Amino acid sequence: MSARAADRVLATLVAAIILSFCSGVLHAQGCILARSPEQGGLPTNQGGVLQPGHFQLTIGERHQFSYQHYVGDVYQEYRAQDHTQVENRINLITANVTYQWTPRISVEVDMPFLFATRKSQNSPIKYAASGLGDTIFGVNTWVKNPGNAPRGNFSAGLGVMAPTGNDDVTNTIDENTTGSGPAEEETLPVDYSIQPGGGGWGLVMQWMGYQLVGKQLVFYTDGDYIATQGGTDGVQRSATLSTTTPLDNYNAISDQYLLEAGVDVPIKRVKGLSATFGPRDEGVPAKNLFPNSNDGFRRPGFAVTAGPGGEYVRGSNILTFGIYKAVHRDRTVSYPDSVYGTHGDAAFAQYVWLASWTHRF
Repeated sequence: MSARAADRVLATLVAAIILSFCSGVLHAQGCILARSPEQGGLPTNQGGVLQPGHFQLTIGERHQFSYQHYVGDVYQEYRAQDHTQVENRINLITANVTYQWTPRISVEVDMPFLFATRKSQNSPIKYAASGLGDTIFGVNTWVKNPGNAPRGNFSAGLGVMAPTGNDDVTNTIDENTTGSGPAEEETLPVDYSIQPGGGGWGLVMQWMGYQLVGKQLVFYTDGDYIATQGGTDGVQRSATLSTTTPLDNYNAISDQYLLEAGVDVPIKRVKGLSATFGPRDEGVPAKNLFPNSNDGFRRPGFAVTAGPGGEYVRGSNILTFGIYKAVHRDRTVSYPDSVYGTHGDAAFAQYVWLASWTHRF
């Protein structure tokens, strides 16, 4: 067994142990990567904060179709005209289990499952990958006791991202696309943007806050930053190693972040329903937070989106949904780009679709 495979098995065992622990408590009483965990509803007076000794299960779905190419913040229209756009279809399903240990402290496990495809418009070859992603284990605490802070509060959390996802999914493809002659099969890793795992460990820093203004209007913010170990994951990107751009021969283990904010307004005519609106900013930095190697291939950049959403609370269930349209996209310069004097591109989505169901028990 290789060292990378052993790390993945170890991380999976750690995930299984922690999930087993949570289960035992139950019987007694997270082109541009988009892998950050999503929130499962606001702790406003409609849903309320999770009570001590209770669990919360959230199943979330994220869908996006990335196809518009950018270099910096400049749209590469010629890619569409030449039909050379690369198309990524991403469906990310997350399962989050949270246990409220005390009025202020909660623990959580976040497990993502990726289903993705990638192809170029001018080629019949389609790559696909699916499977468990990298699992996050976290601890969160409210700054104020929720019982004494009905109008606003702020929580901060720390966690560990374990490399439980496969970062070396391969596809066997027929490179003979002429429609005649013998097959020319080759087995290669799929692009890192559709790999379920990132190949490394990470420190997760997350936060959430809200403030009631007047009797109904709620301002909220939440986000996270995943600081990884850096370096490369050891996955070779092509069949042959490049001698001219060696820093791009292997995939980078890169940081990622998510920041969002907005307002939440109840809809008076429908009990339990509220509308939300706000911006999101998410992306991959060109350099990692920790002072480790930034070698390896990555497509750094960020996308700012904004749009409406909603939250519906009924009993112990919370439904959330949102449609976010891109307002700014930027493929920044990676570390290898800066060394070689180049500037690669990246495909971004026009819309991000989010939905989640939360059940408390």
